[in-house]
Amino acid sequence: MREKGLDCGVIFDGDADRAMFVDERGEFVQPDYLIPIVARATMGSEELRVKSEELGKAKIIHDVRTSRGAIETLREDGFEPVMVPVGHAFAKPILREIGALCGGELAGHYYFSEFFGCDSGLLAATRILGEIAKAKQAGKTFSEMMKPIVSRYANSGEINFKVDNKEAAIERVLAVAKLLGEETGRSEIDGYRLEYRDGWISVRKSNTEPYLRLLVECRTKEMLDNWVGRLSGAIAPHNPQSASI
Repeated sequence: MREKGLDCGVIFDGDADRAMFVDERGEFVQPDYLIPIVARATMGSEELRVKSEELGKAKIIHDVRTSRGAIETLREDGFEPVMVPVGHAFAKPILREIGALCGGELAGHYYFSEFFGCDSGLLAATRILGEIAKAKQAGKTFSEMMKPIVSRYANSGEINFKVDNKEAAIERVLAVAKLLGEETGRSEIDGYRLEYRDGWISVRKSNTEPYLRLLVECRTKEMLDNWVGRLSGAIAPHNPQSASI
């Protein structure tokens, strides 16, 4: 990216149902940060805008691992964020059931009502590329376009742990979580997502792999490092090297 002076890079998985991006600095853009960008571009369709105006505030789905910065941005843009469990098997039927406009996941899946409620990396990429092009015309780079979303909180990304007894590890996490502060919200639709004034944590068992997954987001990097250290120690107290991102 830097050698060629490119504006962005696009990464597809093998069947192109997922799309991920690299910015002009060569840095990976966490896919959940792009959910508001996809929503803005999708809402740009005149047909969908009219439909939304008829039905009320457009709903946008996101999984339980989505950054609070992305969720806040969706609300500020006039959308109604709806949290769903991780995975297309859950996201697609919920999108259709509630009549959501579109949505996305941390894993790089983006879903569209106009595409039968299914995910499409190609459609997501064209929408995101269009927004990057608009930003460039306005004199902004890709990273500058993303800064209002990305810079709100410090985010750990998803950390994977191989542990023998996942249920016991989750109980240890919940015990430590009580010491982080007063809960302001909780979701148990897919593992636990616990909300606090200054951040949130998610701990869940993988639906597809033998991992326990932890994600933490806080207002500051110092707080993030503290929370991740305490929670990681609770998950793998005798083998912290078992963690991998």
